[in-house]
Amino acid sequence: MAPLPACNPCKGFTAITATNPIWLIKTRLQLDARNRGERRMSAFECVRRVYQSDGLRGFYRGMSASYAGISETVIHFVIYESIKRKLIEHKANSNMDDEDESVKDASDFVGMMLAAATSKTCATSIAYPHEVIRTRLREEGSKYRSFFQTLNMVFREEGYRALYRGLTTHLVRQIPNTAIMMCTYELVVYLLNG
Repeated sequence: MAPLPACNPCKGFTAITATNPIWLIKTRLQLDARNRGERRMSAFECVRRVYQSDGLRGFYRGMSASYAGISETVIHFVIYESIKRKLIEHKANSNMDDEDESVKDASDFVGMMLAAATSKTCATSIAYPHEVIRTRLREEGSKYRSFFQTLNMVFREEGYRALYRGLTTHLVRQIPNTAIMMCTYELVVYLLNG
């Protein structure tokens, strides 16, 4: 089977480069801590502040960490395809008598969902520090300047556990999303081929 379209790193780099300013504004708005009674910063005000303080370059803070996040997608698909291949081999070995091995049943799609959940858990657990680094880089007025400087500083000042802060919540959101998405993808491919 051909690799999934989402696996193409060039597409990932392009999407990250095009959308980083949007994600930066979103993160800044989420981190905007106003005192009681003060008006919350609007998206337009945030854009203005970023431009005034850092110019156009300011909209691309954290982009290096987003680029590092592409590794999570690569790891996920490599593990997913490996598990999927093992599931297909197991089904083929256990169904030697059946004439039509291409027919899929519900258990095949449950297996694909479990493969997706397992691969996403592994990939996210390995690559998660980029999420923390990206958020730190996007903080307004922070001491963080670059990917490796932030990685080193967080590790040195707060320990390795700080690089995994928020991982559980992230997994709770990502695992069901990925399992459903991959199962849907496999179902659509099956229906189009069948």
